[in-house]
Amino acid sequence: MFDTIAALMQPQIAVTLLAAIAAFATALTVLMPVLNRDRLDARMQIMATERDKMRAARLADLAKKDGQGKLRTAPKGFMQEVVDRFNLRSMFDSEDVRDKLKMAGLRGQAPLVTYMFFRLAMPIIVIIVALVYLFLLTDYQYPPIVKVGLAIGAGYIGYYVPNFFVENLVQRRQTSIKNSFPDSLDMLLICVQSGMSIEAALQKVSSEVGSQSLELAEEFSLTTAELSYLQDRRQAFENLGKRTGIPGIKAVATALIQAERYGTPVGQALRVMARENRDMRMAEAEKKAAALPPKLTVPMIVFFLPVLFVVILGPAIIQVFRYQ
Repeated sequence: MFDTIAALMQPQIAVTLLAAIAAFATALTVLMPVLNRDRLDARMQIMATERDKMRAARLADLAKKDGQGKLRTAPKGFMQEVVDRFNLRSMFDSEDVRDKLKMAGLRGQAPLVTYMFFRLAMPIIVIIVALVYLFLLTDYQYPPIVKVGLAIGAGYIGYYVPNFFVENLVQRRQTSIKNSFPDSLDMLLICVQSGMSIEAALQKVSSEVGSQSLELAEEFSLTTAELSYLQDRRQAFENLGKRTGIPGIKAVATALIQAERYGTPVGQALRVMARENRDMRMAEAEKKAAALPPKLTVPMIVFFLPVLFVVILGPAIIQVFRYQ
């Protein structure tokens, strides 16, 4: 062992070992960037492949949901023929109508064709029903011209029945989304703070919030799909606010757009919006609580006070009549 150490301590062998170590270090220094670059390219390629898989999965889920919910069924049949023959698109088709149908959860051409068909058919149907009711089913002593006028007035109301139906769907959908959105925003904040991307966070929240609000889960799933295949991510967030029509969701979408544009943390923006939505929900609850006493005034006067007077004055009145 001492002989080996003595041999290594010789100047020629020591110089040779140092030269070999220096050559190895030089080669390693030169090759490290190349090796790192190769690993980076490989990982980027893997990530691109995974993104393509996720995009295909989102599109498949979207197509499946649309197929189950009949959201994008192809328009065909009698309604389509009537719309084309009378050129109803020029009268009823507009951007506002399309946005209103999207807010009601009706997407694609089939709901639009159905809406335009019933805008034409409902006045005729209501007029016929009113005429049958006034002339055949009842014996009102009205002149025929008055009955015809009443039927025409009913037909005028029937012209707006499709609008009332769509507005009712919009209100019901917005109510469901409003009730579940603050909690879903808190879950979205937790997911983003845990390190998940906004797409994965939206997909996770959509699967969790589906039991509370199917409409909100559907909107989050559509946003996830749009973030996967749209070139402009800003358009996906804008579509979310436009489809719901709720100011709170529009504000969150605007905050997410600004966070991506200016590079601010998404978690910070979501935290601020979550706090604002909680404050808005509390203010709305306080508003309803403050409006409750005036609403109870008339029922109390009509129903409670007479009974209270009877209970209080009834025995006294009975005693008075008994001793007379």
